[in-house]
Amino acid sequence: MPVHRLSPPSVHTPSDQISQVVTVEGTRLAHLSGQVAWDARGRPVGRGDHGAQAAQIARNLDAVLAAVGATRDDIVEETVYVVDYTPRLLPAIFGPLRAGVSAAPASTLVGVSALFAPEYLLEVTVVAALP
Repeated sequence: MPVHRLSPPSVHTPSDQISQVVTVEGTRLAHLSGQVAWDARGRPVGRGDHGAQAAQIARNLDAVLAAVGATRDDIVEETVYVVDYTPRLLPAIFGPLRAGVSAAPASTLVGVSALFAPEYLLEVTVVAALP
């Protein structure tokens, strides 16, 4: 079963130790690396603002998914990691992540004390079924 790994140039890839998207022939699923709120050059977007970070993550998801012919409508599973989570953050997080999406994926939200760098408040991992 062939496995293909891709990191599109329109999304920052911090090292060669990760692939932004992995597809497995036969199952037609794409497993994306966790997306945070950085731009294509690796600069943080929306410091201190969960909603602004969710919007940048949605843009990053769009770019990575487009590289394999998919959209956020094709996401079948997601995990959302949130620094300093409180329920009042849900609209700020899920508003941008669901904007323009016709159906919600299976989803897990995990409150965490920190991510890999202090400027990031959210990280989202997804699995998408390729069309």
